[in-house]
Amino acid sequence: MATVTASTPRALPTGLLKHRAVHKLLLIALAAAVLVPLANAHWASGSWPAALTVDLTKPLSGASDWIIDNRDSHPLFLYFFGYVSNAVVISVHAVYVVLLGAGWAGVTALGALVAWRVAGVRLALGTTAAFLACGLLGMWIPTMQTLALMVVAVLASVVVGVLLGLAAGLSRRMDKVLRPVLDTMQVMPAYAYLLPVVLVFGMGVPAAVLATVVYAAPPMARLTALGLQGADKEVLEAVESLGTTARQRLLTARIPLARKELLLGLNQTIMMALSMAVIASVIGAAGLGDRVYQALASVDVGAALAAGIPIVLLAVVLDRVTGAAGDGTEGQGRAGWAYALAGTVVVAVAGRLLGRLDWPDAWTLNIAEPVNRAVDWMTNHLYSGVPVIGGTADWAGHFTTWVLDPVRNGLQGLPWWSVLLIVATLAWLIGTWRTALTAVLAMAAIGVLGVWTPALDTLSQVLAAVAVTLVLGFATAIAAARSDRVERMLRPVLDVFQTMPQFVYLIPVVALFGVGRAPAAAAAVVYALPAVVRITTQGLRQVDPAAMESSRSLGATSWQQLRQVQLPLARPALLLAVNQGVVLVLAVVVIGGLVGGGALGYDTVFGLAQGDLATGLVAGAAIVCLGLMLDRVTQPTERRTGKGA
Repeated sequence: MATVTASTPRALPTGLLKHRAVHKLLLIALAAAVLVPLANAHWASGSWPAALTVDLTKPLSGASDWIIDNRDSHPLFLYFFGYVSNAVVISVHAVYVVLLGAGWAGVTALGALVAWRVAGVRLALGTTAAFLACGLLGMWIPTMQTLALMVVAVLASVVVGVLLGLAAGLSRRMDKVLRPVLDTMQVMPAYAYLLPVVLVFGMGVPAAVLATVVYAAPPMARLTALGLQGADKEVLEAVESLGTTARQRLLTARIPLARKELLLGLNQTIMMALSMAVIASVIGAAGLGDRVYQALASVDVGAALAAGIPIVLLAVVLDRVTGAAGDGTEGQGRAGWAYALAGTVVVAVAGRLLGRLDWPDAWTLNIAEPVNRAVDWMTNHLYSGVPVIGGTADWAGHFTTWVLDPVRNGLQGLPWWSVLLIVATLAWLIGTWRTALTAVLAMAAIGVLGVWTPALDTLSQVLAAVAVTLVLGFATAIAAARSDRVERMLRPVLDVFQTMPQFVYLIPVVALFGVGRAPAAAAAVVYALPAVVRITTQGLRQVDPAAMESSRSLGATSWQQLRQVQLPLARPALLLAVNQGVVLVLAVVVIGGLVGGGALGYDTVFGLAQGDLATGLVAGAAIVCLGLMLDRVTQPTERRTGKGA
């Protein structure tokens, strides 16, 4: 007995020391013991040292002034950007004229017949209802303006994305070069790159289309590269053995094998282009986005909803149609497409002959007034004075006082070098030393840009909103994973929440919570919640049924199965949900600068509003660095066998 007692204390540390995480923590503790006293001796104040800051105001302001001075005279603008601008304007106008010429009946017939050929009768009826709803809401002309812009922007995004994807998919070197570029394009907030686009092209359709292309092309590029790289090696070897050239192999084997990824890329590009419809309205894009933006300016929830619903309907229809095309479930023979085209022409001609091209004014419903009355009632009865629980204004104030302020003050009170040490520790524990190095460099770049304090303010809002999102999301997902009825009830709600433009969330949130950091965090929670719920639900449902049955046979309760089987086995999905929640929350917290969120979000909005390239781009670059750091800290990195971390 004495021998066992004596050996037990020694066995536990020996087992712990075999864990990779313990090795990392010991190394970090050793490094901290050496570096922290040195850092504290040189930078005792804790604030980011001015000596390590680079002021980009002068060079960026100089670049902005040069663009403004030479925009009407330099050959680069006259003979390149000018032609690009004209081509975009002509293309959008041509599509818009065709849509108006087809009339509401022709466009509706075209959408329904395409949906029928791709996915069947049910989706065709849904598409018809969606287009008719756009007209009933009095939004037919804005819908056609948005659709014309979308057609051109998506085509350009697909061309750019496929070219970049081909380069990355056929060359490992190009893949490594393009990956950080695509990361930056996706993480950079739209407000940050709207400013340089406006400086070059001015306000209007060209700037809106090109900004949309920058935002929507990366998923097409990524999925094209993924499809080409994942092509079946045996098929490629068989084709190569027939003596085909590299071009023939690409056209006859690689691209057909990547069809599913290409169609998924098209689907994601359309979704992201639609999400830019409202943001692009800030720089002069007409259509549904402009109606939503104007409603935001006047806090008109009813008008915003009337314009937001058609955007949601377009997104849902296009998502279903492109998704069905990727599945390839319906027949797509040439004869069927010919009949569909002929039917569209017949309907369009009949509408023109009957003089029914424009949607009749008598067939419209005004939902703005009843919606605004409902919002007014909610504001009057819920904003303040609610017994016991208090009003929404009280909730916002308490959340700011008890959560946002302490987190922000805590982060800003830490010495800058301790923040870098915490980031390095978290990133290394969850990934590799390369992950930790990338996260630390990204965080340090924020200090070098001179926006350390506002970046920590933004980080505090993100952390608080993510915490709320994960609590609500995991609880909802557990309920959905354990009940088919709950999942069916949640599906349409999540569809609407995911496709609703980000701006639309801000309006009811401001009406209920006022302005400030709490409303910005609330809008971010609503926007990020659907993705967290979907990913978590899918992960829990995909747990091996054999493992569930085994635990059930051992007498495990429902709670024990969840805690000991489902959650551990669904760990990759849970981590992905955390990662996506962080990225989506960051996107909306930045837009929250419009409603008093402050910090980096305010700087990006201010830079665009005032034409201040330095302020807007520096804040945008800092947000990219913050997003990169959060991505590395929340997403595990797979290690290759035989290589140490």
